[in-house]
Parts: sequence; C-alpha cells; structure tokens
Amino acid sequence: MESFYRTHKYLLEHLYSPVRRTLIDEINWNDRLIGIKGSRGVGKTTFLLKYAQEFFGSENRECLYINLNHFYFTEYSLRNFAAEFVNRGGKVLLIDQVFKYPGWSKELRYCHDSFPELKIVFSGSSVMRLKEENPDLSEHVVSYNLRGFSFREYLSLSAEKNFPVYTLNDILENPSEITALVSEDLDPLLYFKDYLHHGYYPFYLEKRNFSENLLKTMNMILEVDVVYIKQIEQSYLPKLRKLLYQLAISSPAALNVSQLSKSISTSRATVMNYIKYLTDARLTNMLYHYGESYPRKPTKVYMHNTNLMFPVRPVKVDDQAIRETFFYNMLHKDHKVNTGVRHHAHFLIDGKYNFRIDESLKGHGTPGMYYALDRTEAEKNRIPLWLFGFLY
Repeated sequence: MESFYRTHKYLLEHLYSPVRRTLIDEINWNDRLIGIKGSRGVGKTTFLLKYAQEFFGSENRECLYINLNHFYFTEYSLRNFAAEFVNRGGKVLLIDQVFKYPGWSKELRYCHDSFPELKIVFSGSSVMRLKEENPDLSEHVVSYNLRGFSFREYLSLSAEKNFPVYTLNDILENPSEITALVSEDLDPLLYFKDYLHHGYYPFYLEKRNFSENLLKTMNMILEVDVVYIKQIEQSYLPKLRKLLYQLAISSPAALNVSQLSKSISTSRATVMNYIKYLTDARLTNMLYHYGESYPRKPTKVYMHNTNLMFPVRPVKVDDQAIRETFFYNMLHKDHKVNTGVRHHAHFLIDGKYNFRIDESLKGHGTPGMYYALDRTEAEKNRIPLWLFGFLY
C-alpha cells in the first residue's frame, strides 16, 4: 500500500497539465461510482491525476490513484485493496486501466456495496458500454466522456490566454461580437491549421514525432480497445486495419458496404459491425439522416477528428474534408448531427439548423442556411469555422 501512496505522490508532484479540462466542472463529484470514458490518447490518466491534485493535493492520503495494469493486481484482489484503503481512512479511489482487471465490473459493484464511505472514479476505453454490457453496474455507475482538446483549449494553451466556452446559441446569435472578442489580440486562423493537424491529442506536447505517435496510438486502439475488449479474434485484426485505412482515404464518402466487404473478404454485416466498433473507439463517425441510426447504413462515414486524417493518407488531405470533419467533431459532443435537409446543406444540427461548410461564400447564400467558412470575421449567418471550436 505504501508503494502506491509514494507513486501517487510522485505523479501529482510531477503532473504537467497546462489546460484545465471543462469536464472537471461538468461532473457531479458527489456520485459514488463515476466512469470516465475516452479514446486512447485524450488524457484520461492526466484527468484523474488533475482531479486528485485540485481537490486533495499530493499529501492528502484520503485520495489514491492506482493503475490496474500493475502486476500487483495479478495476485491480489481489488476488493481487498479497497478494504485496506478504507481501513486506512481512504475516501476516494481513482482507478486507471480498469478493463485490464478480470471481472472488474463485479469487483467495482462489490466495493460500491460494501464500502458506502468510498467513492470510486475509474477510467475506461470509449469502446466500453458501461451500462449495456455490465448489468452489475447499470444502476449505479454515472458515465462521462473525455474528448481531445477543442480548438479553444488548444488556442488557450498556444496563445497563453484563457478563452471562455460558448454555447451554440451564443455563436448563432452573437457571432460578430464573440469573434471580435477572441480576435482582439490575435488571429485565430494563424493557429487553426496547426490544430487541425496535431492539436486534438494532448500528446502533441510531448517531444516526439506526432504522426508516428498517433499511428502507434491508432494501432493500440485497434489491438487493445477494439480487439481485446470486443473479444475479436486476433486473426481478424488485419481486416480491421484495412477497413480503417480504406475509410480514412475516402472519407467523408457515401458507404459502399458491398465493395468494402469484398475488399476485406468478410460479410456485409461484419463490415457494419466493424464500422460500429471503429466509431465506438472514436476513430470514425457515422452520419445519418434525421431519425435514423445504427444498424442502418449511414449516409457518410467521417474520421472522428482531423488529426487522424493526416498520418494515414499517402497524399494531401482534401481541405473540404478537413473542414467538414472538424465541424462534425466539435458539434458532436453536445448536439445531434445529421445529414443536411436543405439544398447544398452538409449538416442538420439538432433537427433545425442547416449548415453548409465551405471555404468561402459567393453571393447572398440561401435564406435560413448557416455557413461555416474559412474566415476570421463573422457576418449574420456567415460564421468563422474555427469559432465552432469554442463549444467546449
């Protein structure tokens, strides 16, 4: 136990977390069993440690961070560890890599029921369906999703200035005022291109080759988060990798399931299952007509975020594909994103706002349509694309 306390103290004292994630204020920390889901690389471990640092500090032994990937837990049970922690006065147990522990959901349920004074916050892969696939936890766990950096978070760090979050209504009703405030001392477009290339994943701050690091992360997502958690046979991994590559080089595009099934030598149903797994893993996004959803075939498949588009494609990434992917990714957190229903509209947001995403707009445009454009200034329904990166 003392070894875990020492590790906890060291990690908090050496924590580098220059951006305070907005999720920390959205969570109800009074709940006793909290799951933090997210794609590999978005900073779940840092998020847990930041919570411990901000609410407890490195010297407070009421809170403890542990990683279930530790060899200790190959022999000793989580329930016995939790019992000893509580006996020592522990109140908050932060558990990382929970899926690495066999029978983790039953152990968490036991701890929840047996130690009413204990709060557990654990991290898990975005592929995990905590309520649907874990009946032991369905009535007790509260789940949240941690995403990669928004453009606002990236800009706050890069420009060393704290920018506020704006709602979609704020942006639609006051785009000129907000744009002027953000652009007062800088030009956001000077930072935007870099964000689209490497700003979504916090590990861009590390002194390593970002593209190579991202490729390794993508492969780890496939090998561990998809194959291991979804219990897919290892021999099918090459098919998943090939499918992801073909989606990446063509996205956003209408989905030809028959062609993909021939290409990776599997059934149409398996192709759809695999695409769903890739979407759960935050590697792709599926776009549907309003009122439709999986298992129906989507109208288009997008990469989950723009950073994923660059290391995979052997040629230059299409600028329009980047624009649409960014918009989808930023709106997807708190809004319903569907295929546009107006002529020339790319997206329908929350069933009522039609958006066209483009480089520029010639002429007056279509009445009732919003335009997200590559520009710094806003004018009525013509809004800078980058401004939608301030939604979280």
